[in-house]
Amino acid sequence: MRQTDQRQSSQLQSHGRAQDFRPRVEAVFDQLVESGARYDAAPLYPLESVEALRAAGMHRLFAPPDSGGQSFGDAEAENTALLNVLRVIGRADLSLGRIFEGHVNALKLFAWFGSAAQKAALATSLRDGAFYGVWATEPPPGVTLTRDGDNWVLSGSKAFATGAGGLAHAVVTARREDGGTQLVVVPAGCPGRADLSGWRVRGMRATGSGTYDLSGLNISETDLLGSPGDYGGEPRFTAGAWRFLAVQLGGIEGLLAETRSAMSEVARGDPLQRVKFAEAVAATRTAYLWVREAAQRAADDAADAPDFVRLTRGVVERAAFDVMELAARIVGTRSAFDGQRIDKITRDLGLYLRQAGPDHARDQAAIAWLDHDVWGQDDRLW
Repeated sequence: MRQTDQRQSSQLQSHGRAQDFRPRVEAVFDQLVESGARYDAAPLYPLESVEALRAAGMHRLFAPPDSGGQSFGDAEAENTALLNVLRVIGRADLSLGRIFEGHVNALKLFAWFGSAAQKAALATSLRDGAFYGVWATEPPPGVTLTRDGDNWVLSGSKAFATGAGGLAHAVVTARREDGGTQLVVVPAGCPGRADLSGWRVRGMRATGSGTYDLSGLNISETDLLGSPGDYGGEPRFTAGAWRFLAVQLGGIEGLLAETRSAMSEVARGDPLQRVKFAEAVAATRTAYLWVREAAQRAADDAADAPDFVRLTRGVVERAAFDVMELAARIVGTRSAFDGQRIDKITRDLGLYLRQAGPDHARDQAAIAWLDHDVWGQDDRLW
């Protein structure tokens, strides 16, 4: 790993605030790359890759401490550790990175909104090796939650449900009879409820992001996570996007590394090709610096964190597009061959970058930043 990252990790450890958990992922990195390619070709939910993360204890690492997770001391130390883990997993396989990032999102919701009993139940589930997801997107008329005696019942389905049929559980959004949005913990591994027939895409194929029918599921009070309206609370809701940006950053870094490995001696001796490679390095490093700061601002619950993360989405998107084009120009036709890592990463990134509303996010960030002197009020510069 890079010397700067190692130095930052050492500084954090010296203050007793964090540990570097990247070695756990790096130990299975080659396995994740190999299995990721196979599951992409199938395409199937990457069961072996998920099992490798489970065996390494990664599925429990970012759970609430009451649920068996690591105690990091403060949010900044936790986000630093999470940033590095998400980068490495994304570098190995973006589909797996998306699944793991969704799992971490679910663990965050338990940490913020879960009762003591729910956190205890989560601990048991994680000891059994469970992976979770968060599903909010839905086709009309949406998912509803209605009273049925002492319990509740769901109706409707979720779309773009990452890991549908493969995950153990998912935290889903549902509309209550009073109009409020409620988080609900549901079983996510029922094959009869999952429909992956429409997930026919060029990239991110192994995420299994199909539809999942929730109709008729009986829900008890213990399955209701938090209060109505908790899910969209700011700054956490928007600022939390930094986590999927960290996975995308890992993909960009992986693409840069593959491009470097694939460069022929002729290309390495060509100053024009070296300039292209330098541009790719600069774009990748720029994305890293923005994502790193986005993670820090999110940890602080800073008022400007949502807008900073919104703009970071645009920075990461631009860096990804630039590195994808530069990789194709440097490596040439070989970069488009089926089975090549450069081709897989490019396909995955091309789809992953379409995470909802990138242009709207950048526009909202611009509106906010036009309203004040960003640099003049930013004490992080001094």
